[in-house]
Amino acid sequence: MILPLIVGALVLGQTSLPSEAPKRIGPAPQSVLDVSPTRLKSTVESLVAFGTRHTLSDATSPTRGIGAARNWIKSEFEKCADKSNGRMAVSFEEFDVPEGRRIPKGGAHLVNVMAVLMPKDAPADDRRIYIVGHYDSRNGGENDITADAPGANDDASGTAAVLEAARVLAGQSLPCTIVFLAVAGEEQGLYGSQYRASQAAAAHEHIVAVLNNDIVGDPALETGGRATDVRVFSEGIPRNPSAEKLAEIRAASAESDSSSRQLARFVDETRDPLVLTVKPRLIFRPDRFLRGGDHSSFNEAGFPAVRFTSSSEVYARQHANISEKDGKPYGDLPSFVNFNYLAGVTQINIATILRIALAPPSPENVRIITAELGNSTTLRWSEGSGGAIAPKTDHFELVWRATTDANWTHSRDVGKATEVVIDTSKDDHFFGLRAVAADGHKSIVSFAWQAKK
Repeated sequence: MILPLIVGALVLGQTSLPSEAPKRIGPAPQSVLDVSPTRLKSTVESLVAFGTRHTLSDATSPTRGIGAARNWIKSEFEKCADKSNGRMAVSFEEFDVPEGRRIPKGGAHLVNVMAVLMPKDAPADDRRIYIVGHYDSRNGGENDITADAPGANDDASGTAAVLEAARVLAGQSLPCTIVFLAVAGEEQGLYGSQYRASQAAAAHEHIVAVLNNDIVGDPALETGGRATDVRVFSEGIPRNPSAEKLAEIRAASAESDSSSRQLARFVDETRDPLVLTVKPRLIFRPDRFLRGGDHSSFNEAGFPAVRFTSSSEVYARQHANISEKDGKPYGDLPSFVNFNYLAGVTQINIATILRIALAPPSPENVRIITAELGNSTTLRWSEGSGGAIAPKTDHFELVWRATTDANWTHSRDVGKATEVVIDTSKDDHFFGLRAVAADGHKSIVSFAWQAKK
């Protein structure tokens, strides 16, 4: 049986109360169905029409080059802002970068385009969710700033997903802040995302999720790619852990339980309750071999971030000059983008944003008490912090899995206690905890670390 609360602790017997598989989060919010493949197609084609979006290309022409592209993106964000009742602020984020292998002598001036959707009520929940795509492109010459570089899939597709998410969400009032970010300089060395992440770290932003979309429009069916899923990459060990943190990870064998990995698992939970054409497929690696992306800039700054990328890639179309194949134009062109597929990936992004925003903040200081030997497990935690308008925690849900399992396999409602004792061995399992709102929305899981008290 379940024993009563004892000094804030709930004691659960495993044999008297069987656990369940982790419960999913409920039906899809209607707004995920508002994503338009037609609008996405128009966005990609509009970006490609600028000829090249190379970071170092012409910034003054009104019709060609990086300057024209960013002006157009800003104008599209401003159209979204018109639906936000003054809650969306659109801006250029300008900065200089020094000379580098792909940056010419004297350095360069770069510009990110950013739209920030604030909650209607104040004081705001201080959590922030980022959705990111890079709007620059390149062809076969990494510093060819004049020839065409359409970049339809890499990464007009990701930028289109960001703009579409802004269009769908601009009129909604969510409790936390959503940042829609189109970055430059990705192809030159992740400069745009590095700058934004460094600024966010310096401002102590409470970023709970970064969703990076890069090469998300082409399921590459001719190479065996599946049009039904999108890969979600996440780091296991944090990018720059301190020696103390690395020792903690090793002691707990928590190489697969970083905040980014928990975010990826949360994304994965969109697969069951939603009727989506594209499902997330978790890849437990930071990124593909020999490639990188803007999520890693946020990882390096200490923020949870994942990367969405098409199920299979045709590398011959990436970073390539436009050529002819079988009598037709070949390269990173809109003709190779599947806009229904891109719409499905965008839906996953929006569903993830909504579910994080509408859930209570994740529990904090979740820990397994390892002060003594025993075959049961004691866990303690604190309620998460977000702000005055953050959704309230109705109860907590304990999750666990065997040490050899990739995802959480068991769950149990533990009420509103901040301590629980369960007849399951702490030596044989990994544990986590999440907060649940009265309407069923669930937070990202917080991993349980070991502690003496």
